[in-house]
Amino acid sequence: MTGLWVAATVLVATMVFGLLWRRRSGVLRPRRGSGDEVDDIIRPDDLGAELGEKATLLQFSSAFCAPCRATRRVLGEVAGMVDGVAHVELDAESHLDLVRRLNVVRTPTVFVLDDTGRIIRRATGAPRKPDVIAVLGTAVRRLD
Repeated sequence: MTGLWVAATVLVATMVFGLLWRRRSGVLRPRRGSGDEVDDIIRPDDLGAELGEKATLLQFSSAFCAPCRATRRVLGEVAGMVDGVAHVELDAESHLDLVRRLNVVRTPTVFVLDDTGRIIRRATGAPRKPDVIAVLGTAVRRLD
């Protein structure tokens, strides 16, 4: 009987963990920084690409990541819809210094940068298209 209680407890704990993981995955949150504003600025030489005139969607991917392909498609579509927005995808393995600096622990990880390269939002996991559009709407409105 004790084994049944242990199995039931493990099953419930696993289910709660899975639901929390799924709920948090892909949500664009404000970045909890180290308090050092310099760490919050991403420069074009960090990326090897130019920033967008109004905003940049920065995606960290890896070769074996299936959700990265869907994220690439979504971010590419959004960047194509909104003038002045660029989508930059980086291979996490090739940019380990930036991965460590930004505390990227999972792919895909997406950052929304303003026109100066300051991090506005961050998502671990594949963000939903409407959420990305909404965040870009607030970022672009601040510039107007």
